[in-house]
Amino acid sequence: MPFVIDVSLMAVWHFPDERNSTADAALARLEHEGAVVPLIWWFEVRQVLLKGERRGRTSPEQSAQFLAFLDSLPLRVAPLPVGDAVMQLARRHQLSFYDAAYLELAQRERIELATLDAALARATTAEGVALVGA
Repeated sequence: MPFVIDVSLMAVWHFPDERNSTADAALARLEHEGAVVPLIWWFEVRQVLLKGERRGRTSPEQSAQFLAFLDSLPLRVAPLPVGDAVMQLARRHQLSFYDAAYLELAQRERIELATLDAALARATTAEGVALVGA
């Protein structure tokens, strides 16, 4: 079954010094079951790559290769939510709007969420949404 995946987990795939078994397991599952992401995901991915380039952790060529890799994965970009659910979640759990968008999507789709972000994981559990690997 597809699941929601956030950028904190995806970034680990690109930066070898951050690799861990949780991220590797999520990638293996994604390749077989697919994942769902909010529209903001593509902007966040590029921001992480740009930040990595500016810090000398990656090159523009490596970033382009990684984007091509992501394009090859079975990812579905979900439509924008209707209403104020993302703002409400962000306020209730002191999350950024971006992080709350992942939680709202997992709630809306009734699927698990994969994240390495501790605050988002706590909010996910508090909202009764299952975490991948938990």
